[in-house]
Amino acid sequence: MIDTLTQLPTSTAWLLHVSTDIVVFTVRRDHLQVLLRQRYSETFKKSDWALPGGYIRPVEPLEDCALRTLAQQTGIRDVNLEQLYTFGRPDRHPKSRVITVSYFALIPTQQAEGFIQSPNIEWHSVTELPELYLDHAEIISVARQRLVSKLGYSTIAFQGLPELFTLGELQHVYETILGTPLDKRNFRKKVLAQEHIEQTEHFRRKRSHRPARLYRLTKTEKRQALS
Repeated sequence: MIDTLTQLPTSTAWLLHVSTDIVVFTVRRDHLQVLLRQRYSETFKKSDWALPGGYIRPVEPLEDCALRTLAQQTGIRDVNLEQLYTFGRPDRHPKSRVITVSYFALIPTQQAEGFIQSPNIEWHSVTELPELYLDHAEIISVARQRLVSKLGYSTIAFQGLPELFTLGELQHVYETILGTPLDKRNFRKKVLAQEHIEQTEHFRRKRSHRPARLYRLTKTEKRQALS
């Protein structure tokens, strides 16, 4: 009997592939949206929408593969990716055994507009997704659950904002991700008590509204968010 723990099998039936898939979220047009690309599947003989991603190269670290394929397929760079989950159900791909390591990120609206301008790349609301390739709907669902859970114990919401932001803009990000309105007074009290942010001397002026003070992450929180 072959010891499959220490010896590689010779049968091609045992061959597997490793890929990465990337879930990029943004708050855009009052919706939590995810970036998808349209691909033509020879297997299914139709065009499906899919997450950005691709197969890993022989000597390529996983995160490097995710960053490379994201940049090549969408034009988005300088993203703080977080590893999400490994999807390895034996029947997830019809042709071969493919294990995918998923990543996710939340990016600000301004950066979200910088993707490759192509009819094959679009932002889609997470509540109105098209038919998706393989198990990508499940991957998006798991990423959304992780994003919501991290709101309670991390500063991930600030990744969806520019460097300077108002408290109203911060609350809008929270409400959009959670899918529910929040009490303005309680939200601001809680956010300010956590000491993640500091006020600046700058204001944002809007028509028919009082100027809103701009805030930013403290230097300590910013370093932690980027580490």
